[in-house]
Amino acid sequence: MQDSFKSFIDSSKSILILLPANPKFDEVAAGLSFYLGFKGQKEITVVSHSDMIVAFNRLVGVNKIAREFGNKNLTIRFVGYDAEGIEKVSYDIDGGEFRLKIVPKDGVASPQENQIQMSYAGVAADTIFLIGGEKEEDFPAIASDELKGAKILHLGITALQSAPGRIISLARPTSSISELVATLIKESGVSLSSDLATNLLMGIEEGTKNFTKQEVTADTFALVAELMRSGGSRLPQEAAPVQPQNVFGQAGGGTRPPKSWLEPKIFKGTSVS
Repeated sequence: MQDSFKSFIDSSKSILILLPANPKFDEVAAGLSFYLGFKGQKEITVVSHSDMIVAFNRLVGVNKIAREFGNKNLTIRFVGYDAEGIEKVSYDIDGGEFRLKIVPKDGVASPQENQIQMSYAGVAADTIFLIGGEKEEDFPAIASDELKGAKILHLGITALQSAPGRIISLARPTSSISELVATLIKESGVSLSSDLATNLLMGIEEGTKNFTKQEVTADTFALVAELMRSGGSRLPQEAAPVQPQNVFGQAGGGTRPPKSWLEPKIFKGTSVS
């Protein structure tokens, strides 16, 4: 298929995965699973401009989610160092290693390690995948001039509301975005590692509200079984705290029973003549 998910992956040199603003658990799980599935094959980055909440910490690789997508141009700054003290800057390549040399003027100290700051800017990705969301405005980063020229594709369970022609839709009506990503990864021939399968399992479970959504099908359960056979783990969910019950079945310390109820009872029988 000319415009299949696999064909876009195969033709890409560098991939940027963008999560929507304030992403849901299912969207984060799907994005991370996408990243884990292809990180050894492609230059790939997953980015969220929103903070990751505590609930996402149980996903494998959540620490790999970047806040900014600049990864192309490296900038080195000397903070708190007078640039007038530099005589010249040169570089050479020795044994395949790049070396930058800063030569200070006579009587001037060289920049110290704690004065060196490095940062990145620009985007090297030629293909961008948008994960989930409902409308184009959920991904404000794609308005950046730095992303011009890159192919933009959307993975979701419904089509993204966007201007026609700019975003290529790979949306499919499935139970969850994690189920969609799992299906696409399988179609691409990627082996399902235990970490990848675990993320997909948790994403499907959260995205389907514990398999109660109407969109859950037999194919969903077949996929879940395959993920579990691949080493995926279903992490137990936290149970709600149980409040102590009193003798009336009420939570907390309800009305105390009458004192007479707590006193020893003496039973008197009827004599039989």
